[in-house]
Amino acid sequence: MVVGEIPDSVDFLVVGGGPGGYVAALVAAQLGRKVVVVDALGEAGLGGVCVNVGCIPSKALIELADATHALSGWQSRGLNASGNVDMADFQTWKSEVVGNLNGGVKQLFKAAGIEVRQGYFRFTRKDQGALDSGDEHPPMHIKFKSCVIATGSRPTIIPNLKRDGVRIIDSTDVLALDHLPERIAVVGGGYIGVELGTALAKLGSHVTVIEAGERLLASMPSNIVAPVAKRLGELGVDVRTETTVVGDTGTQLIVKSAVAQQALDVDLVVVCVGRTPNTDDLGLEVLGVTPNDRGLLEVGADLLITPQVAAIGDIIPGPALAHKASAEAHVAAEVLSGHDASFTPLGIPAVVFSDPEIATTGLTQVEATNRGLEVTTSMFPMAASGRARTMNESAGVAQIVHTADGVIVGAQMVGPHVSELIGEMTLAIEMGGNLQDLADTIHPHPTVSETLVEAARVGLGFPIHVAPKRKRT
Repeated sequence: MVVGEIPDSVDFLVVGGGPGGYVAALVAAQLGRKVVVVDALGEAGLGGVCVNVGCIPSKALIELADATHALSGWQSRGLNASGNVDMADFQTWKSEVVGNLNGGVKQLFKAAGIEVRQGYFRFTRKDQGALDSGDEHPPMHIKFKSCVIATGSRPTIIPNLKRDGVRIIDSTDVLALDHLPERIAVVGGGYIGVELGTALAKLGSHVTVIEAGERLLASMPSNIVAPVAKRLGELGVDVRTETTVVGDTGTQLIVKSAVAQQALDVDLVVVCVGRTPNTDDLGLEVLGVTPNDRGLLEVGADLLITPQVAAIGDIIPGPALAHKASAEAHVAAEVLSGHDASFTPLGIPAVVFSDPEIATTGLTQVEATNRGLEVTTSMFPMAASGRARTMNESAGVAQIVHTADGVIVGAQMVGPHVSELIGEMTLAIEMGGNLQDLADTIHPHPTVSETLVEAARVGLGFPIHVAPKRKRT
């Protein structure tokens, strides 16, 4: 032991206070463990990127954008109104929302007896690490019995578009804008770029989305993405696929496609090209652990990287989603507390808060086929939904991926409020549900949820609100 290194012994240590970390802490406390959480921002960081500068603030911005844009659409439906956006007022409201949620986690921690310490943690031994608070005091050494690493991720940087926080910003910065520039370039056509690009266009900026790949949202089925791409065009968004950024002059963004190089006049550049796992300065070599070429920590179903240490969330393989991290947190806390648990979900729902919304879970038809399953996709159009029509939203589809005998293995939806429905399909997959189960479950009318029942009936061959392909006998 280094002279002067007197470690403070803790029972259950959690590194990171985000949606994975704070849930792991609460579950461990419920299991009788004495928990200490360390976070770079201390209590102010509870909730992580998701609550403070990610999921929640972005959805608040999207709600503002949707409400603003909806006013023009309602004029032909009986509502005459005008709306002026004040981004400063929005920032005040957004801060209240974030503050309330962050405060809620603090109260939960207080009730559970969980201690929070501020600083950057780095492993120095297999069961010990140093917490550097960044002040004039020496690091605090912490010895633990069990540890969960939940350090999350950060926006990925493009070398030739380095963030300056003024003209070139990232997805975190854009959520703190107190005014909107006239011309904005969004670099990246993944879910973050599509969500922010849509919201900024609805709020009145001229938006150009630049994507290096062949199309937007490349990981999702093209028929699900098509209504979103069409809506972006209707909003006046200039979508440029198979285009890369060469550089920025300070007033113009230089982009290059297969056809030509071009200079775009833009006032603001928002870089949304993905996220980088925070595994590069944790001292993992002390644990005998090396991240893979993507910076991720490989784990099994028990989520352990050593017998005493588990890793969850954005730093392990799988979609970088807050709810995945929270689900993994339960397993990690239980495994480290001696319980039999494993992370083996059949479906992890994913949502793009685009216009219209996209929601998926389980397997796509291509993924199922690649796994050797013989599957069919049954679809029902949103245009045939009475509830969607009352919202003036007819674009989209609900589709179910199922085996020949009707077992549901996946679902993909695009349409109004489908983010609220995909949990039902995830439950169906986890329970081994089939088309008949879904078709026999009475859904309320008129709701968008009825499209799932109708899609199931399409798969059974006897839909009600679209023409059946055969007659019943």
